[in-house]
Amino acid sequence: MALAAINVRRKPRQSRARITQEALIESFVRLLHERPAHKITIREITELAGVGLGTFYEYFSKKEDLIALTIHQHVKSNAEALKSYAQRLIELSTNLTLERYVQQIIHFQLQRIQAEQFLWAQTFLLERQISSIEIYQKSYAMMVQMWQSILTPFLKDAVALKHASLNVQRVCYGFVFQTLLIEPKFKEWERLEWDIIQTLKNLI
Repeated sequence: MALAAINVRRKPRQSRARITQEALIESFVRLLHERPAHKITIREITELAGVGLGTFYEYFSKKEDLIALTIHQHVKSNAEALKSYAQRLIELSTNLTLERYVQQIIHFQLQRIQAEQFLWAQTFLLERQISSIEIYQKSYAMMVQMWQSILTPFLKDAVALKHASLNVQRVCYGFVFQTLLIEPKFKEWERLEWDIIQTLKNLI
């Protein structure tokens, strides 16, 4: 089912509401480790989260809306972690080249993905199944903007920055997405990292 947007009926402005929404997301992810998303029911999600069905429908009109938000939050969390790591690299390093900088960030990113390999594989699969082109474009743009933020200390020219950021996202997303989509239990992470880095050497 394609969604035109992430349809959240009620945005969690208060801490209790945020906790409830996070509990629903966490419950869905836990159940996802047991069986495919299409076999998980809303009742199972709410029971595991410790809330009633009515509470679920205060936030979401259907299960696909919860899935879309889960994907968005997962990608957003990854982007924030990468930006924080990049900032630490800049603060701690006095003689860091662009090449070495990008290599360290990609290594960090792949370590995070490998640590949650099942969830990332499921995220890519579900993204293909439920995300509309509008959702996909927003998610992709968010990651390109993340790379722009990360590369800004080294690339001052706006055109070069935009081009490099797009290429890094194209390569990283393409390599990891296709790898985990085809082989969810992929194990050759060092080789994948080498391939990504070698490809990027000609693009940034």
